[in-house]
Amino acid sequence: MEGPLSPDRDPEPDDRRVVCHVDMDCFYAACERLREPALAGEPLVVGMGYEPGEDIGAVATASYEAREYGVESAMPISEALELLPRKVDAARDDGLSVADAGFYRPVDMDFYESVSHDVRGILHEAVETADSDGTVREVSIDEAYLDVSVVGWTDARAFAADLRGRVEASAGVTASVGVAPNMSTAKVASDHDKPDGLVVVRPDEVGEFLAPLSVDELHGVGPVTADLLADLGVETAGDLAETDLDTLEAELGSRGRAIHQHARGVDDREVEPVGKPKSLSSEKALSTTDEGVTKRELVERLAVEVADRARSKGALYKTIGVKVVTPPFDVHTRVQSLSGPVDDPDLVEEVARDLLAEFDDDRVRKLGVRVSNLDFAAADQPSLASWERDEETEQTVSEHTRGEAGRDTRGQTTFGDFDA
Repeated sequence: MEGPLSPDRDPEPDDRRVVCHVDMDCFYAACERLREPALAGEPLVVGMGYEPGEDIGAVATASYEAREYGVESAMPISEALELLPRKVDAARDDGLSVADAGFYRPVDMDFYESVSHDVRGILHEAVETADSDGTVREVSIDEAYLDVSVVGWTDARAFAADLRGRVEASAGVTASVGVAPNMSTAKVASDHDKPDGLVVVRPDEVGEFLAPLSVDELHGVGPVTADLLADLGVETAGDLAETDLDTLEAELGSRGRAIHQHARGVDDREVEPVGKPKSLSSEKALSTTDEGVTKRELVERLAVEVADRARSKGALYKTIGVKVVTPPFDVHTRVQSLSGPVDDPDLVEEVARDLLAEFDDDRVRKLGVRVSNLDFAAADQPSLASWERDEETEQTVSEHTRGEAGRDTRGQTTFGDFDA
């Protein structure tokens, strides 16, 4: 008898599964606009290995406005500048049009990771609110899958719409969300109506949704595979779904079966977390204020929330920190290390208050509390609340960076293009 994973049959679809794919829109560019609101609506290129005023490096991401000029990810900066000159250069050259020029910024991974952490916290909180056993699979700095089957198809759209709203309101960036019965279809759905899109594909709509799409829109089909399929006369997902499987496997090996299933809306992969979380945090925006009592009360509440989450997950922590966002969007973090892992809510509250004291006189627009360096194995051991804190406090510098002239260019490591 054939088993459920027999190579001769597809797995049966589970119509009860509800999977969300959350994909941040032009994430690096969105982060730069968060820090410099004047960049909103302007052509913007973020380059890796790029120094302000230079023409070396490569495009990490281009805003949708920059893409209209032909600028694409992984393109050399020198080539991008031919298509889209810098505003500052156009202003000095009568032969260039300022209206047809753009802004260039170097990659600042520290800042992007900070915003990504905000987003991840929102995703985890949303899933945990819906179902304490729900799962989030983080696949990159700006992309994640959520299994929210407990929500059901009746409320799936409302859940996704609320999630998008919370990401924009709390993290300040936009996300496109695709909802479908499986991971591969959900990813296609999130790409379908970018930017700021929301596409819901119910189980009985999967075939109709996928069939007219170009094959290169399917999960797992890149340019080389698309060219090979074109040689076979396969141009759409519908064509691919109807193509003989033996032919596909002869041309593409086991990958042929995988994309054949995806074209038919079949994907039995579970949404599983990638390892255990490295940190837990809770953050909240507030009306910009310098009022000390308001700030302390909020930090105390956040500290209680974080400590409760750590305890519910069976996690001890070795580091306690606060995040303070001052106008316009300058991010400051302060952390204090402990000499061993603890489960001590009172200590989290005390340390958070102490770290916040540095910002007593500052106007703030957002606060957060984080516990990190988590230890799950030690959680089964006797209470370690007696660990003493280290006397020295580790302080990270402000993640605020300056404008293009004299800009701090930390974190310019080489990496792939993560945003769409």
